[in-house]
Amino acid sequence: MHSSSAGVLDQLPQGSRVLIVRLRSMGDCVLTTPAIRMLGEYRPDLRIGVVVETRFADIFRNNPAVCAVLPPSVPQVVRFRPRLCLNLHGGTRSQILTLASRARVKAGFSHHRGARLYRVRIPRAQEILGEERPVHTAEHLASAVFYLGCPRREIPRAQLFAAPPGRPRPYAVVHPTAAAAYKTWPPAGFLAVATRLRERHGLEVVFIGSAGDDMSPFRGYESLVGAPLGEVISLISGAACFVGNDSGPAHIAAAYDVPLVVLFGRREHEVTWAPWRASAARTLVDPEGIGRIAEAKVLEALEEALSRRGNGGYGGG
Repeated sequence: MHSSSAGVLDQLPQGSRVLIVRLRSMGDCVLTTPAIRMLGEYRPDLRIGVVVETRFADIFRNNPAVCAVLPPSVPQVVRFRPRLCLNLHGGTRSQILTLASRARVKAGFSHHRGARLYRVRIPRAQEILGEERPVHTAEHLASAVFYLGCPRREIPRAQLFAAPPGRPRPYAVVHPTAAAAYKTWPPAGFLAVATRLRERHGLEVVFIGSAGDDMSPFRGYESLVGAPLGEVISLISGAACFVGNDSGPAHIAAAYDVPLVVLFGRREHEVTWAPWRASAARTLVDPEGIGRIAEAKVLEALEEALSRRGNGGYGGG
């Protein structure tokens, strides 16, 4: 097992500023919050800032461990004056922002292109965690703070902080779209799910999508399309269950421990992007593609997820 050789966190003076660069996307941002929580609990004196694209800023807002949510702006990064800058993103723009931070200690994964700019180069998560299995994204991101000096511990569930939804009747959220065709289950399947949720479980069904998504197949149901992320988080936080493709909203549901069913387009993604520490979650994948996942299997998974939550859940953390 590879432990921290840098002792970086223990060397930071009291009240130091730490800047985490995590520009996007929704799922990555949600799964960064366990690492932030552990960092904040180990060193509650630190002032932690997060650099993130504005469209994902609500993921970090109101987080008690985060003192500032910054846009990817060089002047704002310079003004933050961090002592430590941890780049969890790794792309060119994130490296420019890391350099611009003028942090005394710049850290990032050694596999990043341009990793020579880091004073602390973080090895592979498998090396830090001491195992060679494929790791979950939450484990990969948490391994960075372990390497910097956070004591090894169970990685907690993601944390989000949103206003209560304020809806009077129990409801379910269905997310039928995704960024790529191979990640998108056919609309007819989601309509079958919506029928089951409404007729057997007495739930209102709300379909969610981005501004550019075609939601016309679901016109018979309430839809929330192109809403601000904070509103989406709030909606999902109060849902009785969630069903959707492998994408960011599923990770929001897992953060609130909402019973959920997630459909994956590739088996390897089922390992690295499964709902993290959700106590009532089912995932489905078919080697021949997402379109081959049978409606009956999804409906069976839905009933199982709902019953698991009713029995107090399993696993989880």
